Amino acid sequence: MNHRTRLDWMFLWCCLLRYSYLRLEKICLKAVLKAVPGFGWAMQVACFVFIQRRWEDDKKHMENMLDYFCDIREPLQLLLFPEGTDLTENTRAKSDVFAAQNNLPKFEYVLHPRTTGFTFIVDRLRKGDNLDAVHDITVAYPKNIPQTERHLILGHFPREIHFHVRRYSVALLPTSSSDLESWCRERWAEKEVRLRDFYSGEPRAFDRDGVARVPPCKSELRVALIKAASLLYWSGFIALCFTGLWLWAPFRLYFLVMVGVYMAQQKLIGGLELLEMSCHRYWKSMAADDGEKKKVLDGKMQ
Repeated sequence: MNHRTRLDWMFLWCCLLRYSYLRLEKICLKAVLKAVPGFGWAMQVACFVFIQRRWEDDKKHMENMLDYFCDIREPLQLLLFPEGTDLTENTRAKSDVFAAQNNLPKFEYVLHPRTTGFTFIVDRLRKGDNLDAVHDITVAYPKNIPQTERHLILGHFPREIHFHVRRYSVALLPTSSSDLESWCRERWAEKEVRLRDFYSGEPRAFDRDGVARVPPCKSELRVALIKAASLLYWSGFIALCFTGLWLWAPFRLYFLVMVGVYMAQQKLIGGLELLEMSCHRYWKSMAADDGEKKKVLDGKMQ
């Protein structure tokens, strides 16, 4: 997905709510976000893929995470922003420098993608037989663009959000890393043209490229009920938490203990997602040892 604002991943939830399942989504994002109290801890529990954005540091961690996902065989949707950061005047200038150094065209509506992580993820998931397709998602904001969280706090929500989604099955993807890099760059060149046409046209809308619109898998009634239930639950949960902190000493003690536990585990272990992988490796090795012992025992009995 292109990264127009820092909030794109959040707005994509609206699309996934209608066309897929939110519980399947995991995001590849900056490691500093895991330290955000509450929010970052929840992302650790959800086993998001946190990266330092230095390939020499990220390669082994990403390999372990992807192998874990392949090993547990749980359905997975991994959201990746190959641009690495959101589109601003500063990041566009850096992208232009990269384009000049590598004899590439300058982009106005997207940044040049970093293809190393993308090709690694595709190769690793494909080797683990856990890759069904790559969805090429282009997002655009025709009315106003909320660039950061500050805009949401001030009430500047986007009046419209448009998504263009094209599915590429694994059979259509190139097999070599170099061809995958070229494939990814071609998709971004298409995004640049698609977004230029979007913002220059009236009314602003994506061309369907001759493909019929796919109906949502959930009805608007079901979506409305999910949103209403979520609003009621989280409003009640937050109110209960503040009431508990204000009135009940045991609740305050529990709160302090949990904050201490989360901060300590992150300091000592590095995050709950790492603890989850360590537990999985331990139980897997224990199961393998038990299997070997059983084979030896069966052999002796025979």
